[in-house]
Amino acid sequence: MSSFHDERTSERTAISLSELLDGHPVATFVIDSDHVITHWNKACEHLLGWSTHEMVGTRQHWQAFYTRPRALLADLIVDNIDPATDRNFRDKYRASSLIDGAYEEEDFFPNIGAAGHWLQFTAAPLRGHDGQLVGAIQSLRDVTERRVAENELRRAHDNLENTVRQRTAQLAEDIRQRQCAEEELRRTQQQLVQSDKLASIGQLAAGVAHEINNPIGYIFSNFGTLQSYLDSLFSMLDAYQQAEVAIVDPAVAARLRALRDQVELDFLRTDIPTLMQESKEGIVRVRHIVQDLKDFSRVDSQQEWVWADLRHGIDSTLNIVANEIKYKADVVREYDEIPDIECLPLQINQVVMNLLVNAAHAIGDKRGRIEIRTGCDGDNVWFSVHDNGSGIAPENLGRIFDPFFTTKEVGKGTGLGLSLSYGIVQKHHGRIEVESAFGTGTTFRVTLPKVRPPNEQKEATS
Repeated sequence: MSSFHDERTSERTAISLSELLDGHPVATFVIDSDHVITHWNKACEHLLGWSTHEMVGTRQHWQAFYTRPRALLADLIVDNIDPATDRNFRDKYRASSLIDGAYEEEDFFPNIGAAGHWLQFTAAPLRGHDGQLVGAIQSLRDVTERRVAENELRRAHDNLENTVRQRTAQLAEDIRQRQCAEEELRRTQQQLVQSDKLASIGQLAAGVAHEINNPIGYIFSNFGTLQSYLDSLFSMLDAYQQAEVAIVDPAVAARLRALRDQVELDFLRTDIPTLMQESKEGIVRVRHIVQDLKDFSRVDSQQEWVWADLRHGIDSTLNIVANEIKYKADVVREYDEIPDIECLPLQINQVVMNLLVNAAHAIGDKRGRIEIRTGCDGDNVWFSVHDNGSGIAPENLGRIFDPFFTTKEVGKGTGLGLSLSYGIVQKHHGRIEVESAFGTGTTFRVTLPKVRPPNEQKEATS
């Protein structure tokens, strides 16, 4: 009577398990202790293409996955074999963190479907009321979409890295060539006679500026193309991210999120545009250097002498260079009443800009102070720019107005700013003076006549 009761209980358990598995959306099959298939649910039929009728009662579950007989994780559990000792599972399986005695595996199966499928397996032991092993249950999930998305993302990332690496190498080579050209200019300048060095360097600078313009042009164009490529890649990544909501399986979606976190995708999306912007700013700066060379090599004859207020020009220039100064120093303006002067305003503004930028660069890591003053001295008007920065070493004071002389790091200064300023002030029949204490600060003072000399006025009107 007891044996009959156990058989009826076992039969009801089997029926209940069949009903549970058939209604379960995850593909699942069960084998007994003799490796005979006892359950093969409808999800298995749909995913693997083998019907319940073909499988239940056989030991042919391997046929759904391989072309020749091979143990599955469920078979190893039934035979109490550690997957670590099986060459087919040694590098592919892991112990389940949720189910005691269960194992997980993920692999590609080329025989499933037209192009193969990536499947994730979970196999666990089945035990009777007495705790004895009576079989094993194995579930499988199709993770092909997730794997394809990971591979596409990896390829996109590799392509992006390769593109950035190529463009960076190209830019580095162009910068190296530019530095070689600048070094050649410095060597040439040292050989010139003091009396005519400004004119000679001006002619040389004009040619160099023309030559530098060509490589800078195609570098700038390449950056535009690279920016377009990046935009396309980011659009593709957005499409992948939007597609995640269509993934029904929470585990798959969680793994995708984990992968994004692992590769720091959000960081890359913000950092790469920043790197691109910084590189473009460097190229723009090279263009400005070329323009400085052009300015140095010619007299801007198209400008006209007009009456202008120095204070207005100083304020306008401060607005232009605000980004260079606002993070480095507080600006203090102390303007005395001064009359308008006859000048070339754009050129005077260039002098103001060079002095302000130099003052900002002279200030170290701590926030500093820049003081701008104006005043009148007889027939002259003056303005000064003072900073509390590092100052100028005494041995360098006599050279600061020489073309191409700079105390800044390589790539941070051209040595043209003060030389251009000196030439502009001389053209206005003024003077530029400097006082500096090394380690305490520097003051530049520019003095300009209110009116041009009479002989120049006659030449302009004749």
